[in-house]
Amino acid sequence: MKKLILPLLGCIPFLLHAGGFQVNLQGNKQTGMGHLGTSFYLGASSAYFNPAMMGMGENKINIEAGASFINSNVVFQNQTTGVSEQTDNPMGTPFYLYGTYTINEKVTAGLGVYTPFGSAVDWGEEWTGKFLIRDIQLRAIFIQPTVAYRVNDQLSVGAGLTYVLGSVEINRAVSAPIGNNNSVNLKGNANGIGFNAGVHYQVNDQWSVGLTHRSRVDIDLKEGDVDFTMDPALASSFPDGKFSASLPLPSTTTLGIAYQATDKLLLSVEGSFVGWSAYESLDFDFKTNTDRLEDSKNPRNYEDAIIIRVGGQYSVNEELDVRAGFYYDESPIQDEFFNPETPSTNNLGFTTGLSYSVGESFGVDASFLFISGQERESEYQPAGFGGKYKAISIIPGIGLTYKL
Repeated sequence: MKKLILPLLGCIPFLLHAGGFQVNLQGNKQTGMGHLGTSFYLGASSAYFNPAMMGMGENKINIEAGASFINSNVVFQNQTTGVSEQTDNPMGTPFYLYGTYTINEKVTAGLGVYTPFGSAVDWGEEWTGKFLIRDIQLRAIFIQPTVAYRVNDQLSVGAGLTYVLGSVEINRAVSAPIGNNNSVNLKGNANGIGFNAGVHYQVNDQWSVGLTHRSRVDIDLKEGDVDFTMDPALASSFPDGKFSASLPLPSTTTLGIAYQATDKLLLSVEGSFVGWSAYESLDFDFKTNTDRLEDSKNPRNYEDAIIIRVGGQYSVNEELDVRAGFYYDESPIQDEFFNPETPSTNNLGFTTGLSYSVGESFGVDASFLFISGQERESEYQPAGFGGKYKAISIIPGIGLTYKL
């Protein structure tokens, strides 16, 4: 029974943090230049990218809202049969909303509400890996109140709390000696608490440095529902019931450097260290146990990973800014644990975007992100299921800005 249920839940924390494709979409301005934003100010979205910078704008009130539209696809070629199959994922629509209010020349308060990853993976009901996974649907909302303090003209600090609300639903076929349409559905809600903190230092008129840390968050999934559809002869061995689990989201530490090359051109580079090694195993408890449905422990042994980003912004005139960027995002999953639940490859992200001001108070932000997942060949050892995986994502985004 361990092989039946355990792989289903292992994907939850990874999808919460990275959507299976390591997509980052917390601000259209930042996405347009490689998802940079730790060392320079671009508005209220600094509540997420570096809370120390929230008070750096000229306006007392700053508000940003936006959404992205994830079109993702994974192609799998079976190493035994040579047959290729692909996902049919629904469009994901993560959103964000930020607001900051400057209380005085030293203190600024802010609030961020964002869904870092809200897409889904759907392999279909009859694909060859249906006994590992059929589909996953995930929703997660991060709520983040934050405060920034300007120590002096060069140094600012900021910190806040993060409260996470999430839900997940997973479906897969069940291999059993009786019946051809056995399946299981797992559904549950989760929550957790963490923190974020940042520091920003303006070295001179051209150079600035930012450092942020987003803490590990342990997501507690309690009283989730387990619903089996089984041949009547197996019903007593696979009872419907409840389950619970604790799932770690890793910490992320980012260091960024920005260079104002000219009055019009801003360049930046960042490196992030993601503490995925916190995810060693998945332990979970079923409220109702049988000889085939036992509480158990499933090793994951993720490895720490890095993200490298470079990008730039060019101010064409007072109304129009254009952006471009690139990033490399490393997968944390070792080969022996790689499977279609979390088809994570090393990713190359290519971005572009622009902002257009409409008067002094309003602006429109747009971004476009193309993610190319490097081809990866692997075999999920517990199931002997292997082949080649290739993933791509096409993600346009649109946002609005208000300043007062």
